[in-house]
Amino acid sequence: MSTPITLDGQSLSIADVVAVARRAAPVAIAPHALVSVGASRQAVEAAVARGDTIYGVNTGFGKLAHVRIKPDQARELQLNLIRSHASGVGEPLPVDAVRAMMLLRANVLLRGTSGVRAILPELIVGMLNAQVHPRVPSQGSVGASGDLAPLAHLALAMIGEGEDGPTLRAKRLQPITLEAKEGLAFVNGTQAQTGLAALLVHDAWVLWRTAHAAAAMSLEAVRGTPAPFDPRIHDARPHAYQQRSAALLRTLLADSEIRESHRENDPRVQDAYSLRCTPQVLGAVGEGLAFAERLVTTELNSATDNPLVIDGEVLSGGNFHGQPIALALDVMGIVLATLAGLAERRLERVVNPDLSSGLPAFLARDPGLESGFMTPQIAAAALVAECRVLATPASVQSVPTEGNQEDVVPMGMTAAWKAGRILANAARIVAIELLAAAQGLDFLRPLKPGRGVGGTLAAVRALVPPLERDRPLSRDIERIAEGVGGGTFDPGPG
Repeated sequence: MSTPITLDGQSLSIADVVAVARRAAPVAIAPHALVSVGASRQAVEAAVARGDTIYGVNTGFGKLAHVRIKPDQARELQLNLIRSHASGVGEPLPVDAVRAMMLLRANVLLRGTSGVRAILPELIVGMLNAQVHPRVPSQGSVGASGDLAPLAHLALAMIGEGEDGPTLRAKRLQPITLEAKEGLAFVNGTQAQTGLAALLVHDAWVLWRTAHAAAAMSLEAVRGTPAPFDPRIHDARPHAYQQRSAALLRTLLADSEIRESHRENDPRVQDAYSLRCTPQVLGAVGEGLAFAERLVTTELNSATDNPLVIDGEVLSGGNFHGQPIALALDVMGIVLATLAGLAERRLERVVNPDLSSGLPAFLARDPGLESGFMTPQIAAAALVAECRVLATPASVQSVPTEGNQEDVVPMGMTAAWKAGRILANAARIVAIELLAAAQGLDFLRPLKPGRGVGGTLAAVRALVPPLERDRPLSRDIERIAEGVGGGTFDPGPG
């Protein structure tokens, strides 16, 4: 069994989220975190005993915050909150997204600022370790006050209700009865959108590095020059990810026989932007991903419910607002659409006989009789167009809710859905480029490409054979796209 991911509310990483969400790594709780949880719970109980007015504890919710709730109705208030807010719609979130959300919710409750009993995060950890994953609809959250509907569906299972409630007992886990504040503490948070964002950040970096492998293959296939990747050029404009991009391309292209074959007497002076400016464009993409990663990493260990228990006081605020994550997701969508567009332009140069420096038209063995990669380029163009439509930011599309009490909301789950769709499209476009570039390199045999490019070519050919004559390519594209997502063509740190 792998080493457990230990939650303490302070140190969770994106790599931890991926390990638990996708590889079912075991989860444990740091004992010292339970001390903080106990102290915050005592503060809530003391405030209730004093008769303090506390939002969501002895008041209604949202615009109904002015309604005072009797002490003997505290449990009913929390139960009604979960039942009423479990109103999500649409297809369920995938299992890895649900597990990520569960992990993040447990971690945040362990910060000791939520005022809940330890039994809540302990039950979530028990569910994770027992592989209990409630059905959580993917639509219905505006991202503030947190991801109310998705988290309510998780809480519904934890109290033994809904279609997933019986699963708890089947796994020898006991449903809980929510006490004062606990229902509110559970649903006020950004963990659905942040869980999705954490997985997307991981996947986007894999795609970013893989896009370099595809770019290097395409450059070799059309016999372009690696001269624009000279480190001196990028030291003169020292954007960190531009420099990393150029360095990764140099590594992939090292020791290329194809390059040596056209070093002399080549009439071309400069390659097109899609080849020559790859470090500048993918470098900017990397900067956007790094920005998103920073916001998401901070959010993983942030207190995002309301009110918060700090220094023994119960403070009302707005940390549930998902604007930072919605913005991170929108930025990811924009930069991944940029990556997708760049990959399609390189693909065009490989398949177009007017641009490919001598390769057969559309990489067909018998152009005219055969169409080769003509239609895969069309598919890539269609995917690029969709990416560009989806890149319109969701985080500026506020629609007021709860009687205009929640009058500025971030639409983080919409941003997450869009970014995920763009990522999937971009992975398929890069897959088509890998296939086409591999076909182009086959025509240049016996010349060998750079060492890194040769490794990528071998990985492609391990999954898909060369195109000897026309055949349906859908399965080939999907097979390579699955490899792209799984890191099969990831050249490593960049």
